[in-house]
Amino acid sequence: MAKTLEMLFTNEDGKSATVSIESPTEPVDSAAVSAAMDTILAANVFITTGGDLVSKRGARVVERNVLPVEII
Repeated sequence: MAKTLEMLFTNEDGKSATVSIESPTEPVDSAAVSAAMDTILAANVFITTGGDLVSKRGARVVERNVLPVEII
């Protein structure tokens, strides 16, 4: 089961932009995630097609299960 931490931001156009980190350390520390998001905003290192990231929208851990289907 692959897990991904998704940090959701709003860009200058008011649209959502996501920064993803695979296999986050668990349990996820919400204060550390919030601080990391603040650092990303302050550093202004990501630019989207809708402009710079301007605010935090949220964060979530997404778990993905992949079950191969055997083809005969």
